[in-house]
Amino acid sequence: MSVLVNGSATKDFIMEKGFRQGDLLSPFLFVLVMEVLTALLKKSKEIGEFRDFRIKGEKEVDLLQFADDTIFIAEGDTANLWSLKAILRGFELMSGLRINFHKSNFFGIKVGELYLEAASSFLSCKVGSLPFKFLGVRVGDNPRKLSMWKDLLMMLRKRLSVW
Repeated sequence: MSVLVNGSATKDFIMEKGFRQGDLLSPFLFVLVMEVLTALLKKSKEIGEFRDFRIKGEKEVDLLQFADDTIFIAEGDTANLWSLKAILRGFELMSGLRINFHKSNFFGIKVGELYLEAASSFLSCKVGSLPFKFLGVRVGDNPRKLSMWKDLLMMLRKRLSVW
C-alpha cells in the first residue's frame, strides 16, 4: 500500500494491522474512503456517462449514504446500468474494498418487470420490493399513512421511555 501526499505516492509499505472495532478513527477513515465513490460518481456525471434522477426537472438526486448503507438514485436505462457497474468496479479497485452484491437490492420504479430482472442479473443483486426500510423509515410508502411511521414511532417511544 502507498499513500498520496500532495499528489505524489509515498514508498510502498505493508499493512500489518487494521483498526479495532469501535476505534474512533474508523468512521473518519470510512468517510475518506467513501469520498472515492462520491468522486467517481461526480466524474461520471461530468462526462455524461451517469444521469442522476431529477425532481421536477431541477433538483438532482444521485446518492444517499449513511454508515455503510449506500443508495444510488438514477434514471432507469441500460447506459446508467453500465455506468453504475463501472463506478462500483472502479471503487473496488481504488479502495481495495469488495461490494457484496448478493446482499444488495435493485429497485425500479416506473420500469418494467423484464428490465428489473435483467438489471438485477447484470449487477448480480436481488430485485427489491417497495416499501423497504432505510434508517428505520419505510421508503416508497405513502408518508401520509400512519402505518408508514408506526415502526419509527415505536422505536422512538422505546428509546425515550428510559428517560
